[in-house]
Amino acid sequence: MAEKPNIILFMSDDVGWGDLGCYGGGENRGAPTPNLDRLAAEGLQFMSFYGQPSCTPGRAAALTGRLPIRSGMTTVAFPGQGGGLPAGEWTLASVLKKADYDTCHIGKWHLGEDPSAMPTAHGFDEMYNTTLYHLNAYTYTDKTFNPDFPFDDEATMKMWGNVTGAIEGKAGEEAREVEKIDASNIPFIDEKSTNHALDYLDDHANGENRFFLYLNTAKLHQPNLPHPDFEGASLAKSKYLDSLVELDHRVGQVVDKVRELGIAENTLIVWTTDNGAWQDVYPDCGYTPYRGTKGTDYEGGSRVPAIAWWPGTIEAGRRNSEIVGSLDLMATFANLAGVDLPTDDREGEPTIFDSCDQSALLRGDGPSTRDHWLYMTETEMVPGAIRVGKWKAVWNIRDGWRGPASYTAIVPELFDLWQDPQERYDIFMTSYAEKTWQAPQMAARLLSVLPTYTKYPNRPIQSAGISYAMFEIEDAQVQEQLAKMLHGLSSAG
Repeated sequence: MAEKPNIILFMSDDVGWGDLGCYGGGENRGAPTPNLDRLAAEGLQFMSFYGQPSCTPGRAAALTGRLPIRSGMTTVAFPGQGGGLPAGEWTLASVLKKADYDTCHIGKWHLGEDPSAMPTAHGFDEMYNTTLYHLNAYTYTDKTFNPDFPFDDEATMKMWGNVTGAIEGKAGEEAREVEKIDASNIPFIDEKSTNHALDYLDDHANGENRFFLYLNTAKLHQPNLPHPDFEGASLAKSKYLDSLVELDHRVGQVVDKVRELGIAENTLIVWTTDNGAWQDVYPDCGYTPYRGTKGTDYEGGSRVPAIAWWPGTIEAGRRNSEIVGSLDLMATFANLAGVDLPTDDREGEPTIFDSCDQSALLRGDGPSTRDHWLYMTETEMVPGAIRVGKWKAVWNIRDGWRGPASYTAIVPELFDLWQDPQERYDIFMTSYAEKTWQAPQMAARLLSVLPTYTKYPNRPIQSAGISYAMFEIEDAQVQEQLAKMLHGLSSAG
């Protein structure tokens, strides 16, 4: 087994599956991505990698290795709502601390604003340029964006008039705000994060301990405001694609620093993004060839680009099309660091992970240890879809981020993702070769998650808002969703 590596995890925001050159985008999309393409050419490119359908659950799943419903981190919180990642949750950082890693968070957090939910309360030794919300939150009261904002309305201004800006701090210390964020400095936000990362690498490349650097870019979340050096840098001359060119440059800066410091063979780099492309904000959004968008259980909501790079350990130029996801980072990183996953949470209560160790897959010594994926949007108690091998059954047929969830009344939609990756042809009781036999066992596999809710109770939902009322009737909602699924199976029989 190779010596435990330094680990750099890039978590980008809202990048489309088809944006990068190595995924068919790049110059073909009007925005060359040479650095990310090189990373893929020198490493392992995942073709069936899954995040979650939106920002907060995508980041919670990656950090905890648990379905977001378990941690209560299912949906985006607004400023002033408090709460966030519960204190009892293990994170990649707190688990790697058990292996004596130095840990650092940089950039977007989006996992709550309570002091107990800060990165430095969850295993990170230090944090820099950390932002608690999506970029929109910093532009609501910017007159260049919203001249019609009700600045005279006391209640509205109380929520949006003093949104926490970029913060920094160290474990055991109170976080401090270093600057406010608005449209004037959003163009520079990722440059600042990258500079902090470069400084961190300089300071830790030859340190006594291995390090874990979690680097989160704020763009390409809408509204995209590229750095002045990248305005017009894309062939398309759009704000999104100019920002994509900038993102590629930022990743290249960090990877080049790793090479320059001579630690490439001792460093695993994973680059991915939190959720599928956000098609509802077109044209300020990524591209995906898949059906659906961020916020849905179709492939477009959760299938994301991902690359792993570790010279000397990961063979260059590999592609993998097996089912893998950001949930698997926890078990994989723990194995590489030589530590076991905890059986109790940080408060001493029994806990469960949904993470699969993919270290053998990284090395090329074995296949993916995962054969299925559960899809859950922000209002679902029960997964709205499941993929098992090449088959996918979809009960929640919501096709966009906006609008209520919509469940099939009688039977699920059934797709063969190898013959129909765009989920255009529902073959449940319609195909020339009948496939109805596949659905009952897939439903049983999906519903097998429910007993774990009882054995390892889910935490309370951490964000309020419209969706919170839905969670107040959890039992009734679960029963309703189960009834529809089971009714569909009996009808098929």
